[in-house]
Amino acid sequence: MIIDCHCHAGDGDGLSGPWDAAPLSRYARRAAAAGIARTVLFPTFHSDYAVANRQVAEIVAAHPGRYYGFAFVHPTRDAGRIDDLVATAVAEYGFRGIKVHRHDAPISREVCEVARRYRLPVLYDPMGEVAVLELLARWYPDVAFVIPHLGSFADDWAAQLAVVDHIARHPNVFADTSAVRRFDLLVAAVRRAGPAKLLFGSDGPWLHPGVELAKVRALGLDPAGERLVLGGTARRLMSRVRRPRRRRLAAVAAPGP
Repeated sequence: MIIDCHCHAGDGDGLSGPWDAAPLSRYARRAAAAGIARTVLFPTFHSDYAVANRQVAEIVAAHPGRYYGFAFVHPTRDAGRIDDLVATAVAEYGFRGIKVHRHDAPISREVCEVARRYRLPVLYDPMGEVAVLELLARWYPDVAFVIPHLGSFADDWAAQLAVVDHIARHPNVFADTSAVRRFDLLVAAVRRAGPAKLLFGSDGPWLHPGVELAKVRALGLDPAGERLVLGGTARRLMSRVRRPRRRRLAAVAAPGP
């Protein structure tokens, strides 16, 4: 079963670019044609990730067996309520991970502590600022960090080389294949870190999942290694979730005098 570990869904509330809306209809057709069975969804950028996560939850609930959900959080703006956001996403929506983007703010200890509490993988886009991975790996060895684009959507080859080194040295640091244009960096990642440290991702719906999948096929991995990249590792990282107790929806009446 092929799993795409990186796809956005729903509508943002900004007007800064095409990344503020992530309709899935075209992506779904392309993914089906490519043989992609399941996809991890998380919101696009939004001023209120509680609202955005709820949008994704509705999509996931409408397509059982097709999509997984990750909760998007803003490390600074959501400070103090990240546990609440993630607990709701895990207990009520059945989400399997956390998404954080450096465009919002650098990843925080609060995010990492919540990920540890619920045993969730964190997909963190550092936008080329990859030195923090050394701290994440050392201070949170029991949290799995997946770094998309080998660390840089902007094709910063130095950052991507550094991420190859991180995934090779640190058991809890992984990378996804989405939007990596320098193919030899993917070759180096597999050679140095092994296929278990690389996850297939498309960065849909804006990038074509079939094209991104072809890059993995072109690596020429043996069947066991290819299965790891195309879903085996993603399933393993998402299988460890510790679900919090569901919160009571009705308020408890205050006792009388």
